[in-house]
Amino acid sequence: MIGSIGMRRMGASLGLAMAMGFVVPAMAAPDQVATWSGKLAPLATPWTAEVSPRNALPDYPRPQLARPSLAHPQWLNLNGLWQYAATDGKAAPPFGKTLAGKVLVPYPIESVLSGVQKHADFMFYRRLVTIPAGFTAHGQHVRLNFGAVDREATVYVNGKQVAHHVGGYTSFSADITPELRAHGPQEIVVAVHAPVDGANVMIGKQRLKPSGIFYTAASGIWQTAWLEPVPATSLAQLTFTPARNLDAFNVTARVHGDEHAAMLHVTAYADGKAAGEASGPANQSLHLAIAHPHLWSPRDPFLYTFKATLDAGGQSDHATSYAGLRSIAIAKVDGRNRIVLNGKPTFLLATLDQGYWPDGIYTAPTDAALKFDIQKTRDLGFNTIRKHIKVEPARWYYWADRIGLMVWQDMPALPTGSNDKLSAADKANFRAQVTAIVDQLKGETSIIGWIPFNEGWGQWSIPAAAELAAQIKQLDPSRLVDARSGANCCDMKGDPHAGDVYDVHDYQGPGLPSPDAQRAAIDGEHGGLTLGIPGHVWPNTPINPYGAVKDRAALNAGYVANTKVLLDKGVPKGMSGSVYTQITDVEGEHNGLYTYDRKVEKVDEAKVRAINQAVIRAGAQP
Repeated sequence: MIGSIGMRRMGASLGLAMAMGFVVPAMAAPDQVATWSGKLAPLATPWTAEVSPRNALPDYPRPQLARPSLAHPQWLNLNGLWQYAATDGKAAPPFGKTLAGKVLVPYPIESVLSGVQKHADFMFYRRLVTIPAGFTAHGQHVRLNFGAVDREATVYVNGKQVAHHVGGYTSFSADITPELRAHGPQEIVVAVHAPVDGANVMIGKQRLKPSGIFYTAASGIWQTAWLEPVPATSLAQLTFTPARNLDAFNVTARVHGDEHAAMLHVTAYADGKAAGEASGPANQSLHLAIAHPHLWSPRDPFLYTFKATLDAGGQSDHATSYAGLRSIAIAKVDGRNRIVLNGKPTFLLATLDQGYWPDGIYTAPTDAALKFDIQKTRDLGFNTIRKHIKVEPARWYYWADRIGLMVWQDMPALPTGSNDKLSAADKANFRAQVTAIVDQLKGETSIIGWIPFNEGWGQWSIPAAAELAAQIKQLDPSRLVDARSGANCCDMKGDPHAGDVYDVHDYQGPGLPSPDAQRAAIDGEHGGLTLGIPGHVWPNTPINPYGAVKDRAALNAGYVANTKVLLDKGVPKGMSGSVYTQITDVEGEHNGLYTYDRKVEKVDEAKVRAINQAVIRAGAQP
């Protein structure tokens, strides 16, 4: 997050403080809350005590492709207690063998909510499942789905391999019908390899030895697992891309089974009333014209809902979905390149959001917790979030879509310092993972831009940023690409002169870049004002003197002054956005607007909202 510039300043500040005889004060111990397993949470959130094996994230995990409930349950949530064992990576899968340990899925094994609270490079999960009789009636197939497993997962059902997936941030599924037994419980075993920063793979800010701006690892199953009955040919993904004129959606489908024999029919609804429909072969894009288009924006996050039917081989698959009509682009405004939302100049005022939780690490304890950060970002007057070095579960984007926040989506980084150590296979794997993430998220209305590299972390050359920007633009020409956030620093110095946005980092800043001949300009990170609140910080982390303020009044004044620079100088220069670090504290960083446990709002919400809204209003003037 802070990167090399921030780390150098942080070290200088700490050295100066020590030289002057300043002793970093110890923070008061947080209130400890017992979790379902009896383990004490190092730092509890308001939702920690709500989590138990009976209610571990019970919400349907894929809002953009949901199958309606009919006479029988249409999905079976596999979140809950699984058998668990760490291993050395050489042991055979434990088919038919009870494992002594227990883990609460879908919380990463390092988290207190998992009940394990310890890292392992290799591990086994095992569970016996009784599948409802209706799941296999009328020739239906049963699919086993995983939201995400970090990082390499091999899945077995009744001793037979059904899936092998590489990548800790993307979903996968398998048709397990051929391996199901006629009677009795079904055995599911998941073998996981999670090297974290022990390999040159996408790991974001996870570290085996966390410190400073790098945090606790999040290994194993960390998003919802579930079973679902579907026809032999079924919908795997629906993507609704707004047409250029914002009067229609281009609808594409990905299908499990024989897509060439399938026909797709989609009806759009606005406030429950039909607003358009389209039909055609499932392997072709459909043009779904919308009567009286109602556009999506942060001020009015209107979403169309859809009912889709896939017909093939005498069977039908029914699903619901949603999307908003909006465009994002770069356009000349008074002779300067600006970001325009729905054709209108818009200042994208964002917070940095890293998606870490003291009780669940990568996994929010509940859906209400997942929604909390997004809602509070909106309440504080921001209109954008930079989702930093992490991909979230589908329900996070669902809440951003509904609440009305635009999202800059980062790619999870390779380990810092790996730039000159990457093999051709490492680079190819990174490109493949970028493609998979874009493909998975390209239907999310809130996402308006992609960021492949942050401050050069894992960027193997200056041209690499341009290459990845071009790759992403080809995959998704409907959104912006910020080829490198922090083009003015750090591990790989040099502007790639690519993408749609020139992006600088400046702590405390803000930086004030000007648009160039091809790109709009933003400050991708600034601020970082630090205030630790005793009793509400990650244990054994001292107050960090970098950007330190003495109390909440000073933090309020500092935030308002920092943001007023954008109003007085940034907007007049033609800037299109900024990203303040950050919405919450994270482990050893105490520079959030909220504490890490989400129990203390450190700033005066009304004052923050007022200056934020002033910047957004000023940035909307052509």
